[in-house]
Amino acid sequence: MQEIAISTHTGETARPFLKEVARLRIAVFRDFPYLYDGSLGYEMDYLEEYISSEKSLIVLAKHGAEIVGASTGIPLAEADEDFRKPIQAAGIDVRDVFYFGESVLLPDFRGQGLGHKFFDEREKRAADLGFRSAGFFSVIRADDHPLKPAHYRPHDAFWQKRGYARQDTMIARFPWKQLGEPQETSHELVFWLKELS
Repeated sequence: MQEIAISTHTGETARPFLKEVARLRIAVFRDFPYLYDGSLGYEMDYLEEYISSEKSLIVLAKHGAEIVGASTGIPLAEADEDFRKPIQAAGIDVRDVFYFGESVLLPDFRGQGLGHKFFDEREKRAADLGFRSAGFFSVIRADDHPLKPAHYRPHDAFWQKRGYARQDTMIARFPWKQLGEPQETSHELVFWLKELS
């Protein structure tokens, strides 16, 4: 295993890493299933949401001086309204849920247990803050999607082993510009939920 240093940052302490994390997100999310044609300006604005929250969390994985992975978390009540709506519609109080944003990791550093580390750190943060549950969204793609790589494996089994259950009635719709498209289009994402002990 390549030597990786894990660090956690809350609020303003993450600001020095913002641009590098934004670039990392753009690079990783270009791949299936997101196929995201991102911009640095949009990503910087998005990450500002985490900087402005005292209860947020950004976990960094560094190989030497390079940030090779990052993972985010924030109280769901402070997350984008598009993510709150389907949870509220299901009768769940968003104040009880800690929302896991996205985890991104460069391909060369996958398969080394860093995905578990990202979840460990975010679940600990949620529990320390007294949240009753934690959850995240994953993009929905058809099994026969024309841009799906032959080697692609979804993370569903990994998430289930971590104790998360897919909530098929909690669907968010969120716009982003997909590769090869002239403008933003709406995409569906499904929520995964875990009760914290």
